[in-house]
Amino acid sequence: MLLARALHEKGISRVFTLSGGFCNPALEGLMECGIPVINTPHEQIAGHLADANTRITRKPTVCLVGPEGFANAVPAMMEAWGERSPVIFITGSSTLKREGSGGFKEIDDVSIAAPLTKYSASVTDGTRMFEFVDRAYKIALSGYPGPVHLSVPVDIMFSSFEAQAGQSERPFNRAPLPPARAWPRPDDLEAILDKVRAARRPILIGGHGVWWSGAADKLEQAGLALAMPVFNIPYHQKLLGEQSEVYMGLADVHQYAPSKNALADSDLTLVIGGRLDNQMNFGNPPFFPETTELVCINGSPEELELNRAADHTLLCDPGAFLDALCVLAEESTWSSSDSWLEKNRTLRGEWVDQMTAELVQSDQDDARIHPLQLALDVQQPLGADDWLVIDGGNTHFWSEIAINMAGWGGQRLAGILHPGAFSMLGVGLSFALAAKLNHPGSQVVVISGDGAFLSGGLSVEAAFQENAPITVVIDNNGGLTTISQQQERLFGHDRHVATDFRDIPFHSLFEGLGGYGELVENREQLGPALDRALASGKTACVNVRTKGVISPIVLATTSKRDKASIE
Repeated sequence: MLLARALHEKGISRVFTLSGGFCNPALEGLMECGIPVINTPHEQIAGHLADANTRITRKPTVCLVGPEGFANAVPAMMEAWGERSPVIFITGSSTLKREGSGGFKEIDDVSIAAPLTKYSASVTDGTRMFEFVDRAYKIALSGYPGPVHLSVPVDIMFSSFEAQAGQSERPFNRAPLPPARAWPRPDDLEAILDKVRAARRPILIGGHGVWWSGAADKLEQAGLALAMPVFNIPYHQKLLGEQSEVYMGLADVHQYAPSKNALADSDLTLVIGGRLDNQMNFGNPPFFPETTELVCINGSPEELELNRAADHTLLCDPGAFLDALCVLAEESTWSSSDSWLEKNRTLRGEWVDQMTAELVQSDQDDARIHPLQLALDVQQPLGADDWLVIDGGNTHFWSEIAINMAGWGGQRLAGILHPGAFSMLGVGLSFALAAKLNHPGSQVVVISGDGAFLSGGLSVEAAFQENAPITVVIDNNGGLTTISQQQERLFGHDRHVATDFRDIPFHSLFEGLGGYGELVENREQLGPALDRALASGKTACVNVRTKGVISPIVLATTSKRDKASIE
């Protein structure tokens, strides 16, 4: 009960679990505290749901599992770690009294979780429960956010304690307070602003730190105020609507080719809330040419340590820095030209035209649907209140391209979710369910590769159980196409090793579970099938036979001439 009360004090609004005996006292306490508990078919699904709920709300969510369930939840912990999502993982663990003696389901969960969390600890005294939860909650949100882990031994979980245990110690106020933010030293901030004043071709690249600081709107405002093109780091939470006047696309030369021109021509690159990892070629040429001055702005020293390759760094909350940029535009001496922004907008438009022309040409040689066309058509019935989730390998890559193209045409979506830095397959259905639970009046569509669905498809049962209908569109090309395409190009033959699937009737699975299902074999059938699925009011599947077309990023990873981010 103390655990549930401690979580209630922090404003935890949902707990995801696979109910187990080790956690029964916590489940009873959560019920008494009025915190909704959602049961799932698998602990990994519970973890992904908690992660997605946290990404959507920017507030910590709990994943509660037993000892063996902890092992199942580790992949979800890794996915949350990649996105720095402040999920609270709680494990009901083996007895503290006999620790190290081979207790029932004993596992060193604290050590296993340590590399994938900011904080991993065992509750060693039940009277300190509020202290442990308070510490975990604050660490999850502070500085560079991220998941945390608490292990609650079963003998503590099943023990009784005074209701006021631990309440006589500070902090007396354990309400969910906003995390501390890093403010810049005035001289350091002014030095960076001087570089912005002097720049003629600056660009902004937003990372996931912008999202967690709640500064996405400020990123767009700064871009508009200073006429700066804005890019998004791949695999991170979407920051701007793709229809925004200043949004260009991913800072990825393979999925959005014009970003190469922008980086090559820029004289100042501001990476805000991001890290110079493999997606950013570790800050090196040719991705960031020597001719651009590379500045990283991050809200914690930990992030800055990851960005040692930058020419300049600034310890500053992303929102505070973006506010300073907007103030800069109001200076009487400020002068900027729209020509740099317009040049990038022109390149974006030309890129969309080129991709559209190539798609039309491709459609002439095969009746099956091109994955890019599928990704474009899936967005057609969606509006500004609706959510799109993407999952898979090639499906993810083609969908990123389609989202940019549709955004250029004015498509507005309430939100977009996708795998994070580890590109983990199978998160899509869990992410879609989390979006539906938070926005029950919105349509939520997930476009998933067939391999990704096989990785996480069992999670769809939770959508039926919670009466939260989502629509699943399967990009069904008969295998792990990203991998088989790499095999073909790397080894010079058309043999596929452990990548092909049988013809799987995914739509029939949904029908058997009580939902709606439909098979689509050509583009003419797709639009009406999507409309029927969305109108059914049921969790639905549109199973679409598609071409196995190699995406630009997979093409790059197998090219000896083109250095790709996978390296």
